[in-house]
Amino acid sequence: MKLEANEQTVAEGEAASALWIVAPGLCQLREERIAEPSPTDVVVRTLYSGISRGTEALVFRGLVPESEFERMRGPHMEGTFPFPVKYGYAAVGQIEAGPSHLVGKEVFALFPHQDRFVLPAEQVTVLPDTLPAQRAVLAANMETALNIVWDAGIQPGDRVAVFGAGVVGSLVAYLASRIIGTETTIVDRDATRRELATALGLTFCEANALDGEFDVLVNATASAEALQQAIAHAGMEAKIIEASWYGDRVVPIPLGGAFHSRRLSLVSSQVGSIPAKRRARWTYARRMAKALELLFDPRLDRLISGETVFAELPATYARILSAQDTLCHRIRY
Repeated sequence: MKLEANEQTVAEGEAASALWIVAPGLCQLREERIAEPSPTDVVVRTLYSGISRGTEALVFRGLVPESEFERMRGPHMEGTFPFPVKYGYAAVGQIEAGPSHLVGKEVFALFPHQDRFVLPAEQVTVLPDTLPAQRAVLAANMETALNIVWDAGIQPGDRVAVFGAGVVGSLVAYLASRIIGTETTIVDRDATRRELATALGLTFCEANALDGEFDVLVNATASAEALQQAIAHAGMEAKIIEASWYGDRVVPIPLGGAFHSRRLSLVSSQVGSIPAKRRARWTYARRMAKALELLFDPRLDRLISGETVFAELPATYARILSAQDTLCHRIRY
C-alpha cells in the first residue's frame, strides 16, 4: 500500500513497529521513531499485549460515532477517528531504560499494539512479583470489572446476575462471587461458556432459562435482549448496571410494565471515571495496582483464548475480532 502523507518512516534513531488501522477492516504494521526519553521516562520493550475484542472491533470497522471521537480516544492512541488510528490499551513489557530502580521491571501500560514505546515512569504500573506477564494482559479488563462492581454496589448476601460470559462479564461475576454470601449467576446464550464458568467457580445459566428475582443485575453483552432480561428479573428497587458500549446503535429499553412500579435503577458504568463515592480516596494508579493484584488466580488464564505473534497480526486481526469464541486474545512480541 502506498504511504500516505501522515505515515511515519524511520530515518534514524530508535525504531518501533506499531499496528495501525488504516481503513474499515484493514490494518498494517508501520515503522516509526519513538520519542527521545527524558530522565523521568522509561523505555519499554513489549512482551505481550491483549486485544479487547468488543471495543477494538468497533474501531476496526469504523463504527465509533463522531459524537464520541474525543471520549473514545485511548490514553496513548495516535491518529484520529475514524482512520488512520493506532489503538489498544493492554500492553505488558519490560523496562529497558529509565530510572535505575525500574530497569528490568515488568510493567503494564495502557498502550496500543507496539513493540517498543516511551512513557513517563508514572504512567506504567510495575507487576507484582508473583503475577505472570502472560496473564497481566487482562489488567485493563479487570480494572473495568472492578469499576463495574463498585458502580453496582454489591453487598454480602445479594443475588447477582451477570449477563455475558465474555472477559469483562466473567471477571465481574468472578469478583461478585467472592463477596461473602452473594449468590452470583452468569448468563450467556452460548452453552459452551458453561465450561468456562465452571472453571472459574461460577454458576452458569443459559439465556432465557434464568429464574427468579435479583438484587443487582449487570449487562455486559451489548445486547438489548439481555438488557430486557435484566429488567424482567430485577426485584423491587433493584439496580441494573449497563456495562456495554453500543457505539452508534440505538437500542430499545422496556420502561413499561413493572419498571416504574418496581422503582428500578438503571445505571451506566464506564471505566473512564472512578465512581464518585470513591474518588476522594482512589486514584487511577491505585485502581490499576489493585486490578493487577486481583489477577493472581491462575484459573483466570482460561480467559485468554489464543495467542498470535505480533508480526502476523495484520493477517489475523480481522479473524480474531470476528470469531465468536474469542475472549482475550494475546499478542506475543
